[in-house]
Amino acid sequence: QVQLVESGGGLVQAGGSLRLSCVASGIIFRLNAMRWYRQVPGKQREWVAGISSSGSTNYADSVKGRFTISRDNAKNTVYLQMNSLKPEDTAVYYCNAQSLWGRGTLVTVSS
Repeated sequence: QVQLVESGGGLVQAGGSLRLSCVASGIIFRLNAMRWYRQVPGKQREWVAGISSSGSTNYADSVKGRFTISRDNAKNTVYLQMNSLKPEDTAVYYCNAQSLWGRGTLVTVSS
């Protein structure tokens, strides 16, 4: 089965940290660039971070210096380490590979 499954979301206080995970199945994981997106109710989904098959990374300006994307090809898993969280980071976070999307995991940052 071809799928992406996110986990790790939850409720955290502003300034706290959270690590999201996304496990991929049914794809040749090591050959795929992986991406994290997020979506707030009433807004379009926005790109957050990406990591290439070779491990190069890039981030949206809003999360630079706070978030870190990484991958473990042996585990078919991509991570998003989120530090210094802000209330505006509250969103459903989605994992993406090519045209494949996960169901999302909710991150709520309280003031």
